[in-house]
Amino acid sequence: MDNSKIDIEPSLWHGKVDLVYAYQHDKTKLINSYSQAPLKIQSPFYPEGEAICHSVILHTAGGIVGGDRLSQSFHVQENAKTLITTAAASKIYRTNGKEAKQSIFVKVDKNAVLELVPQENIVFNNAVYFQEIKINLAPGASCFGWEITRFGRSARGEKFLHGEWRSNTEVWQEGSPIWIDRQWLLGSKEMFDSANALGGKPLVGTLYWVGQPVSAELVEKARTCWYNHRETQGEAGVTQLVNGLLCRYRGNSITEVKSWFIDVWNLLRLNYLSIPANKLRVWQL
Repeated sequence: MDNSKIDIEPSLWHGKVDLVYAYQHDKTKLINSYSQAPLKIQSPFYPEGEAICHSVILHTAGGIVGGDRLSQSFHVQENAKTLITTAAASKIYRTNGKEAKQSIFVKVDKNAVLELVPQENIVFNNAVYFQEIKINLAPGASCFGWEITRFGRSARGEKFLHGEWRSNTEVWQEGSPIWIDRQWLLGSKEMFDSANALGGKPLVGTLYWVGQPVSAELVEKARTCWYNHRETQGEAGVTQLVNGLLCRYRGNSITEVKSWFIDVWNLLRLNYLSIPANKLRVWQL
């Protein structure tokens, strides 16, 4: 069914996920798990050993429409290590004017690590969507994550010419802000084509590593990861943050951006955790 050609009534879903992880007896365990439809959490699994708990979040409704509210809360307690991903790309459908909203709240305790690596978002033309991510880090805590967003179903020739997309990300450590990122894109031909917006490219990506100091040498290595990709079609940049690293991408290819992001992820993992990064099995289904 082509959802761009029908009126979708708002479902008024208020999906929730609340997860708490603890490190007990040399194993990271999911000690509290609550979910409310249309969100669901799969049973935790350990493809990298018991120190790192992997979790997969499912959106059983298949997509987000105007009026939907999704809330996710993650608490990683001291010394725990957790990786959270999603089972499929998130589809944000056209709306009748009501805003769809997703809120993600993260708390990472001392010496704990959270990796938040969802699959990509696909924002349909005429969608109205707002996402907020708020991350609070204790001393010694760290958080790695990325957001990959495609504006319009470009495989069908669709562009994001009508609608609105907003994103607000805040990272705080010991009561001080270490990264505040606010973005707003109003669907229009001017915004789609502008060099200061999408530049005619429908896909953008942001990768962040926050909570630990990053050397200039590591920043240069992240740039080299991009330069090593031959015949690249997109544009990329790397910035050193206060206690962190930021990578940006603008282009056309999910394969291209994910390949670069995974290379940077591997670089950071080896440097800080002495553990290589691998493609997750759920991404290959």
